[in-house]
Amino acid sequence: MSGNATGPTLDEVRLAREIIGQTLSLPTPLVHSPALSDRWDADVSLKLECVTPTSAFKVRGGVYLASQLAEDERQRGLVTSSTGNHAQSIAFGATSIGVEATIFMPANANPDKVAATRRLGGNVELVGERFDDARRLAEEFAAERGARYVEPIEPRLIAGVGTAALEVLEDQQPDTDLVLLPLGGGSGSCGWVTVRDGLRHHAEIWAAQSAQSPAAHHAWRSGRLEDRPNRSLAEGVATGSPFALALDLLRGRLNDFILVDDAQIVNAIRLLWDLQHVMAEPAGAVGVAAAEQERERLAGKRFVIVISGANATRSQLLEWLPD
Repeated sequence: MSGNATGPTLDEVRLAREIIGQTLSLPTPLVHSPALSDRWDADVSLKLECVTPTSAFKVRGGVYLASQLAEDERQRGLVTSSTGNHAQSIAFGATSIGVEATIFMPANANPDKVAATRRLGGNVELVGERFDDARRLAEEFAAERGARYVEPIEPRLIAGVGTAALEVLEDQQPDTDLVLLPLGGGSGSCGWVTVRDGLRHHAEIWAAQSAQSPAAHHAWRSGRLEDRPNRSLAEGVATGSPFALALDLLRGRLNDFILVDDAQIVNAIRLLWDLQHVMAEPAGAVGVAAAEQERERLAGKRFVIVISGANATRSQLLEWLPD
């Protein structure tokens, strides 16, 4: 752990909300779920970050980062790496200001996310088997071209996605006891703890990740940046190498970090559909899987689950939601 983390301030998150609101329709809905509340003997609401233009929370960060680019960065263009949702956010943000964006994605990336990224104006390069392969090649490409490489987690992205936390903890449900959200690279969780601490709010922030791709979880537990197996079907949280900035910002601030199996995540997709008629991709349902697993600890609490994305293919849904 470097110990010199520099994340956004609450004031920057507030600025990001003003800027993002000029492009996106905010706030996203916070929906109370009677069925999940009854199931877990709690007061449960869902923060539907899956209803943005890219069907994922990350678009907030892409729009804010693009708005803050210096003129030379705009001229040089953007390069990044992603399994899909970050890709769409950077493509969306770059296109909104007329900047070229090249996104490196794994060769087996979700085809709907690839098509959407291209539709949003991104130049997509399909390379490697895993996100970490795409990340390495994207960094090399950016260095060769002199382009602005966008890390999957950096302060302006955190400020952008943190606006969702501001909506809940300040406006929609200020008496929230606890928030559960998925964690892959960690920008979302960093945004939530930044806002929680800036507001001096009492809510606990819990993150959740697949046990089949536990790199960030292990880094948070141990304080060490070490690669871990990366085999989760939930590509939105499938990262084999943790990020130093997330580790610095989350250790000592994130209240808990839950691991769930992929089978539990698939079951959570079904629960969301059956009990609330909300469709989520695997990463978007990780918080529900964690709540199901930790239901005894959550009983009696008023909590929010962030549904971070809904970018699943039809074939995936047929597999996960059989007749």
